[in-house]
Amino acid sequence: MSKIVILGTEVQIIIAVYLIFRLKLSLSMSGEEEENAAELKIGDEFLKAKCLMNCEVSLILEHKYEQLQQMSEDPLNQVSQVFEKSLQYVKRFSRYKNPDAVRQVRELLSRQQLAEFELCVLGNLCPETVEEAIAMVPSIKSRGRGHDDEAIEKMLNDMSLIKKFE
Repeated sequence: MSKIVILGTEVQIIIAVYLIFRLKLSLSMSGEEEENAAELKIGDEFLKAKCLMNCEVSLILEHKYEQLQQMSEDPLNQVSQVFEKSLQYVKRFSRYKNPDAVRQVRELLSRQQLAEFELCVLGNLCPETVEEAIAMVPSIKSRGRGHDDEAIEKMLNDMSLIKKFE
């Protein structure tokens, strides 16, 4: 029984970002480099990196899975277990399933002058209150971008509406 093991570029990027994050975490624990997500001190490479929400990763992996299934002539060929587990994980924790809703949430959060990291945390966790949003992303209030409680509440309400009408 042969097995197809293909990791697309998107999956390789996700894995690379995860490994870099783990390396940076271990460096910060050893005291070599001080980082603080609450103050958005996460390193230049993370501030400049394009982050993806779980729902975006789910759409990418689902598309890749469909491509692999179409390319496979042998019904015994399978995608790797890592690929399948990754797909299951992001599907399970995706707050938005509809591609239009995913795009709308990305656009909504992008208009808020959020760093990619902040955008993805809010898009993945979908806080319901201003207090939850600030607890999850403390830097949302500390960067002087005019995110008062009313602006944050409007953003959260807009996200909730997108989810409701998905």
